[in-house]
Amino acid sequence: MPNSLSTYLEFVIDTIYAAGRITLGYFQTGIKPDIKRDNSPVTIADRLSEELIRSRIEKHFPGHSIVGEEFGVSETSESEIRWFVDPIDGTKSFIRGVPLYAVLLGLEIDGKVVAGAAYFPALDEMIAAATGLGCWWNGRRTYVSKVDQLHQATVCFTDIANFQRAKRQEAWARIQSATHFQAGWGDAYGYLLVATGRAEIMLDPIMSVWDCGPFPPILQEAGGYFGDWKGNATIYGNEGCATSKILLPEVLRILA
Repeated sequence: MPNSLSTYLEFVIDTIYAAGRITLGYFQTGIKPDIKRDNSPVTIADRLSEELIRSRIEKHFPGHSIVGEEFGVSETSESEIRWFVDPIDGTKSFIRGVPLYAVLLGLEIDGKVVAGAAYFPALDEMIAAATGLGCWWNGRRTYVSKVDQLHQATVCFTDIANFQRAKRQEAWARIQSATHFQAGWGDAYGYLLVATGRAEIMLDPIMSVWDCGPFPPILQEAGGYFGDWKGNATIYGNEGCATSKILLPEVLRILA
């Protein structure tokens, strides 16, 4: 590997911090979104953020491939190394002036995400991790919750209507009945809450690869799990689940 994971992680942190500062220039300004073909919103802040991230990757790692939400896939000769970019995860929150949106960047090498970070500009919170290097929240090590009883657990989600859209209402009803508290406004912030031990479960029944690019190493290095609802640690499941290893077997049983 030409660069060490610590070098990659430093690049990730510096890059999404810079992109996040761009988004702050448009936050809580009454910005008006455009509507994409999938009926989701996008703003100039999304586009400028992704342009900055892409330009930095292209400058420092010109052989690497890039998968971004707003500008698609840029394949290269070194397609075994890919970057996943979400310039604003939680654009709906961003538009409404809710400070829980994030800039996400993950690095995949030979099919495995090995480094990534999520930066929450309006809160100035950064969580970053690389395989074997630990998970770091605002510069200090962080771990998942030690809660070992599902009835004491807090579960986060983004949009309750997504469970119906994905035909997962019954699974959601079972999780809701089994847990102590259910909190919305999730998006990337829900995964941050799980990785920092402030919530026990985060569920997304609908998810794209750029929505979860950095989360496998973040949750793994925090002592937890990120993957699909069947127990596969992947970003390609079109769904997301994060929890502790203690609660994972019971969570998977209820979801199934």
